[in-house]
Amino acid sequence: MVDQQEFRSDAPEPVEGEELNAWKRGFTPQAEIWNGRLAMIGLSAGIAVVLLVRVFSGG
Repeated sequence: MVDQQEFRSDAPEPVEGEELNAWKRGFTPQAEIWNGRLAMIGLSAGIAVVLLVRVFSGG
């Protein structure tokens, strides 16, 4: 049985919230976080537009 106290040395270290929200260019974890956020905003806006068009066009 593996001891619960053991830690892997290749595990990522936690970072602060300010660093995750930093606006950095390139292939960085921060850029991927912003990419995901903006993609979800775009997806939500697209779905909202489709729903509004269907509701107000009577179809």
